[in-house]
Amino acid sequence: MPQDLSTLVGVNGAEATDSGHRSEEILGLARHAFVEKGFDGASMQDLAKAAGMSAGNFYRYFPSKAALVEALIARDLLEVEQTFRAIATSDDPLAALKATLRERVMENCQDEDPLWAEILAVAARKPDIAALLAGFEIGIVQRIVSVLGLVSQLPEEEAFRRFETHARVIVLIVRGSACGHGPCPAADSDLNELILKTIDRLIDDVLAGKDH
Repeated sequence: MPQDLSTLVGVNGAEATDSGHRSEEILGLARHAFVEKGFDGASMQDLAKAAGMSAGNFYRYFPSKAALVEALIARDLLEVEQTFRAIATSDDPLAALKATLRERVMENCQDEDPLWAEILAVAARKPDIAALLAGFEIGIVQRIVSVLGLVSQLPEEEAFRRFETHARVIVLIVRGSACGHGPCPAADSDLNELILKTIDRLIDDVLAGKDH
């Protein structure tokens, strides 16, 4: 998975900086077409039109819808890296991790942008998209494990042995909160509280060694 959007267009140096900014701009515009028409419904021509470009020029940046999804995931992974760096350097990494997960679950409930729920649905039938999402989620699992290892003062290998499965469950729960909400806000509030309590209990139990 690319570390930044400039790698998606094969440039470097000053040209990479300009292309990276342009890719970000195009990405922001094109994602609206995804939201409006869905992954399958939005053609490459629709995406190019949303970005205000000819189809040929758009293909220079994103040769396929999968490439566009890869760019969206790469951008989110950069944000994840920044978030977890802040968690690791905070005064209380455990509290910061729990607060971040709580914030994410609440954002999922309030988010009216169906893009990620759409991409998750597409991943169930498109192996290339599923592979991109799997790589993204592995990255998040690794970062959760790193924080738990930091809190418990365990070496990296031992932290992965003890915490990886729990971190994967946490990622699955948070992912489910992105596409599992119904139309009833009151019910969602109760559901969110149960989700958050479940995540907190998973973290507390594994740190206390209750599963070992």
